[in-house]
Amino acid sequence: MFHIYEGFHLVDAYHKMRHQRKYNPAGYKRVIKIALVAFITLFLWNMPAEWYGIQNLTVVQQRIIAIFAFATLMWVLEVVSSWATSVAIMVLMLLFCSDSGIAPMVNEEEVGKILSHKGIMATFADPVIMLFIGGFVLAIAATKTGLDAQLAKVLLKPFGTKSEMVLLGFLLVTGLFSMFVSNTATAAMMLTFLTPVFRQLPPEGKGRIALAMSIPVAANLGGMGTPIGTPPNNIALKYLNDPEGLNLGLGFGQWMMFMFPLVVVLLFISWRMLLKFFPFTQKTVVLKIDGGMQKGFHSWVVIATFFITIALWLSDQFTGINANTVAMIPFVVFALTGVINKRDLEQINWSVIWMVAGGLALGYGLNASGLAANAVESIPFGEFSPLLILLVGGGICYLLSNFISNSATASLLMPILAFVCGAMGDKLDPIGGTGTVLIGVAIAASSAMILPISTPPNALAFSTGFIKQNDMVKVGAIMGIIAMVLGFGLVYLMGTLHVL
Repeated sequence: MFHIYEGFHLVDAYHKMRHQRKYNPAGYKRVIKIALVAFITLFLWNMPAEWYGIQNLTVVQQRIIAIFAFATLMWVLEVVSSWATSVAIMVLMLLFCSDSGIAPMVNEEEVGKILSHKGIMATFADPVIMLFIGGFVLAIAATKTGLDAQLAKVLLKPFGTKSEMVLLGFLLVTGLFSMFVSNTATAAMMLTFLTPVFRQLPPEGKGRIALAMSIPVAANLGGMGTPIGTPPNNIALKYLNDPEGLNLGLGFGQWMMFMFPLVVVLLFISWRMLLKFFPFTQKTVVLKIDGGMQKGFHSWVVIATFFITIALWLSDQFTGINANTVAMIPFVVFALTGVINKRDLEQINWSVIWMVAGGLALGYGLNASGLAANAVESIPFGEFSPLLILLVGGGICYLLSNFISNSATASLLMPILAFVCGAMGDKLDPIGGTGTVLIGVAIAASSAMILPISTPPNALAFSTGFIKQNDMVKVGAIMGIIAMVLGFGLVYLMGTLHVL
């Protein structure tokens, strides 16, 4: 991703290391994982329908339950890459649950209501996918013209040379960048800018640890600030705004209205915490950031388009243009003016898009097959405690996201919570409604950062050699808990005030 990006070598090395460790384990371990997934999937596929306790369960609905279990196990055990699992989800649904499936196995009179193959395939072109692509295109254009490095230089300059203020500068600038650019690419770029700073600090001091830790903390927390900051936000927005579902009409500007202040508060808290745990012994450091904005027509096009796009995102409630449509504007402008070309499109992180599309296909299958409706009728969701739903959903998301992709976690949990919340109706009013639960889960996903494997920014910072795992666990756990407490409290408040 982003081969021209400042610090891309760090990202490349990280992905190669992670792929080697995760997907090429000892032979017997991989065989055991595959056997376990196959056994559970086939068992759920073929077990008597009455064992599920869901009224009027059809064969197709039972197959979707089995596919959902397959996806969960494949993502949690990481048998293959997350995006490969998503492709498998879509193919299994097409072959065994759709009107374009294997003829003897999709006879509607025998297996119940089947899915539209067009509906399954359309999840890859869902409006939320367009929002992802628009974000990636903006980031590629900013990198290609040097806008990112120039902004970093300009934004860091006011913080001066005092060590404590330089730390705050890196926290705030990294957090701001990760709201609009991939947190992995942001972390790589900012760590590259920190390399000469590390050489200035004495090895016996803890300032290096503070600066190195500031990057993943800010990158993870900053992603909460906008719908495009991290995939779980985008997935939550998809279910919150689905015209055939909750249809809450939550806009880009509304999201930022309450999440941006939360991010700023969390970044200041993390600043004080890092200074407490890892105080500087050297009181001043000198920043030297190479690179800058290229001169020429393309640079001015990128600058103008970048700020117009953000302005349109923030004013979507007034213009009537939703965030997904706005995301296509930079794409067409950059394509027509030659800012990006066909080779640049190869730099889009298609693996993330495929993975999210697989999660959306699961959600489509749950609803279009009637499985969600049957489950709502069979399980007394209305009797569940609203607070319990929020805490359990957020807790599960936080735990899973520390060990597997937060996108995969959100893809699994969001469709389930969406129809659970829909079934509970006004029972969720005491905690602010469905928006509180789904946005709370998105916050929990971004709060998960206790291990080097929890997020790519964590792994990149850990690779500097300045951070010990127990340091990351301590900072990640404390900030994660603080982020969830403040985040859940904020969305609860916004929900009760009917802002959501």
